[in-house]
Amino acid sequence: MKRIALLLLALPFAWIAAPRAQQATSSSPPPAIADDEKKDEGIPVTSDLVKRKCGTCHKADAQGRLSRISYRRTTPEGWELTIKRMVTLNNLKIEPEEAREVLRYLADHHGLAPEEAKPAAFEAERRQDDFEYASDKDPDKDKKITSDTCSACHSLGRVISQRRTKDEWALLVAMHRGYYWLVDFQAFRRTGPLEREPGADGRPPDNRHPMDVAIAHLSSAFPLATPEWSAWSATMRPPQLKGTWVLSGYQPGKGPVFGTVTIASQSADSTEFTTQTTYTIPRTGEHVTRTGRALVYTGYQWRGRSSDAGGQHDLREVLFIDRDWRHAEGRWFTGAYDELGIDVRLERVGLDPVLTGIAQPMLHAGASNQELHLFGANLPTQPAAADFTFGPGVTVDRVVSAKPDEIVLAVSAAGSATPGRRSVLLAGATGEASVAVYNTVDFIKVTPQAGLARVGGVNFPKQLQQFEAVAYANGPDGKPDTKDDIALGLVNVSWSIEEYTATFSDDDKDFVGTIDAASGLFTPNVDGPNPKRRHNANNYGDVWVVATYQPAGSASSPADAAHALKARAHLLVTVPLYMKWDEPEVGR
Repeated sequence: MKRIALLLLALPFAWIAAPRAQQATSSSPPPAIADDEKKDEGIPVTSDLVKRKCGTCHKADAQGRLSRISYRRTTPEGWELTIKRMVTLNNLKIEPEEAREVLRYLADHHGLAPEEAKPAAFEAERRQDDFEYASDKDPDKDKKITSDTCSACHSLGRVISQRRTKDEWALLVAMHRGYYWLVDFQAFRRTGPLEREPGADGRPPDNRHPMDVAIAHLSSAFPLATPEWSAWSATMRPPQLKGTWVLSGYQPGKGPVFGTVTIASQSADSTEFTTQTTYTIPRTGEHVTRTGRALVYTGYQWRGRSSDAGGQHDLREVLFIDRDWRHAEGRWFTGAYDELGIDVRLERVGLDPVLTGIAQPMLHAGASNQELHLFGANLPTQPAAADFTFGPGVTVDRVVSAKPDEIVLAVSAAGSATPGRRSVLLAGATGEASVAVYNTVDFIKVTPQAGLARVGGVNFPKQLQQFEAVAYANGPDGKPDTKDDIALGLVNVSWSIEEYTATFSDDDKDFVGTIDAASGLFTPNVDGPNPKRRHNANNYGDVWVVATYQPAGSASSPADAAHALKARAHLLVTVPLYMKWDEPEVGR
């Protein structure tokens, strides 16, 4: 058990994401590979350590290909789970340092090209978005058989972040059926043959089961050999990242984030790095300093950890580095369920000034002396008002202050200025910021519209949910909730919880938890059962999360309540995640 515990801590920069998602579809399946070419598929293993540790069970052929291993490619997270499963279920004897070396070799030599990994980035970045995989949709039956079969238990991100031969996809399905025999009822054979009667044209019925359709689709859409991997693996090299990078990001509930990251190389092969990060969250006034370490797999996959000055708040880092080594983007996150984080973009700093963003998201038409804070790197310390361009109707009155990383302007917007979002340009600088010109705040929206939290704190951890309120102005059509609405950015609101009536005598709002009235962070109650609740029930339930916004110039007294704008979102507070699909016992 001590060996297993050490191994679980041995791979600090790779982890698997639980079901996450975003609207996306996979790329078109690559050209089919001829049968005679398939006979030579498989990636030879050249690492002595991998052959020594894995070769006992995975036999090598005359070309140095190990069974199973040579016929699969995946992310660092995928290989990490495999190693853990080999230790816990198949009695693999391996030390932590050896496990790290094996992981690095497999991620580099049996990994994914950037074009292959990017569609599944949400998986490694632990994003809580809905993913819809539509490339397997059967137009005749209006079904997505592969998606429905695999997502019955886990995210499609786990599937589309792999490449395998057809035989290997079939073996993966067989392994699922062997380890988790209920999957036949849950998904693999649940509906039985796709057709039980001959077709209208007299053709025989399609007697395939859902798992047969999934194997056929996956082996075609995600084969082992692809042009993308052939091109990337032939030219892959360690990234040159040493230097200073300007940081721009967004933290839900807090708004834009600006700062710098200094990267230093720690290994001769330039795959291990240390970082020094400083950033500001203008909306809250926070100034944060962090130090971290990272590995880069497959030439572009950044996996790191960083801690604040007190060493109390760790963040995991997942970034995708561009081919030009000048940009990187991804997510830094934390929380028991990786639910809290910052969307991050890094840009290498050279000699030229770079403008990365603006703290205040909106300008009120007809108002003068509005203070705006512009952020970047190598910014001029003595700029003139004429160096800035906001477009017609907006004038820079004066430069309040100027530093290499922040410029403060006093700006006026004419009453006749056309509402809408517009770019802010600085002469001589690359990049741009944007600001929205508006007349009135017409409505607000709460995001996310459907939130999820989990009770915990006694036997299982809690899952928090961050909400935020975004202000909008009606667009040219004068109507809300249409395509031309103008998003103005975050606004300060008062948060509360109301009952979402789903059953008779509903009392969920009294038990599910509390929301911070100022920040919008919901903290669920402890896991139950709760003797104070009817039927000794747990503290789960669903409620409305309500945001109340008081426009500038209107009092907050009851008499002026009519001026307040309200919006709400649904929050489901459910039980802990008793089985996590990234646990080693149920990994790939």
